Amino acid sequence: MLEMLGLDRDTERVYREMLLQRSEGVAELCVRTGLAEGDVRAALDRLADLALVTPSRDTPGSLRAVSPERGLELLLLRQEEDLVRRQQELALGKAAAARAVAEYANLRSGQAAEDGTERLLGLDAIHARLEVLAEEVERECLAVMPGGAQSQASLDASRPLDEQALRRNVELLTLYQDSVRNDPATYAYARWTTELGGKVRTCPVLPPRMLLFDRTIAVVPIDPQNTRLGALCTREPGIVASLVTLFEQTWGMGVPLGTVATDLGPGPDSGLSPAEQELLRLLASGMTDEMAGRRLGISSRTVRRQMAVLMERLGATSRFEAGLKAVQSGWL
Repeated sequence: MLEMLGLDRDTERVYREMLLQRSEGVAELCVRTGLAEGDVRAALDRLADLALVTPSRDTPGSLRAVSPERGLELLLLRQEEDLVRRQQELALGKAAAARAVAEYANLRSGQAAEDGTERLLGLDAIHARLEVLAEEVERECLAVMPGGAQSQASLDASRPLDEQALRRNVELLTLYQDSVRNDPATYAYARWTTELGGKVRTCPVLPPRMLLFDRTIAVVPIDPQNTRLGALCTREPGIVASLVTLFEQTWGMGVPLGTVATDLGPGPDSGLSPAEQELLRLLASGMTDEMAGRRLGISSRTVRRQMAVLMERLGATSRFEAGLKAVQSGWL
């Protein structure tokens, strides 16, 4: 009956039982609902996400059901907020699309608009333009390389351009995601870069891919989800300045490549790496394993494995319980 508000049948059954009678725990709910333990725990996690259960003040470590009046009001309010947010995002998307169409409708691959913007269609066009930019750069190249492990083809194409710039004493600053530390090929390339004088840092989450030359030219993908489609090369000062600011903010939060994993924690008590802390934050915000994996540049299988390790460290039997204990421990 409440599926349109976000409750599936099992979750609604658990919620009804918690309203009808105070629960002593998961085992009792299993008996009263006829559901398996895993299904009950999943239902409790879903109820917690929807704010329909809250920690009990009388019995620490247990949950109590929020009254239907308040709980269903919260569900409706959340749906109204989501609808407003989606409408705003749609309006912003339409406006951005209209600007892009107006700006680039007359551009053809390799031809520059009046503001110096070029639309580079395909990998060959991108690589040809980067060869020229690598020769022309005089002082500095800033690079953001999201997505975790880089393909061998991408590394092979970048090596001569990076080496050429570094041999001319151009300062090369590169941001990778933390997950590259687990990829031998990308990690070896990053170490090679630092040996030639480049600087490399890693972050759990990065902005879209970008290359910035002498803080006057920016190259960004047309579609960040499919960089093979092409890129935009622009000299427009407002766009370049915004991207430089974004790079500097992210760089400030990055960890130098030579830092070992045990040094990456946010504090001496938690022992969490920035990637683990970000994983907890993403999952606590409601992201699925797949969505969190894409943000962190790792597979959903790795997300599940890392979360299982964190739950074991916290002594938690469900993700909801892990979230509570992470907050209580100061991890979040």
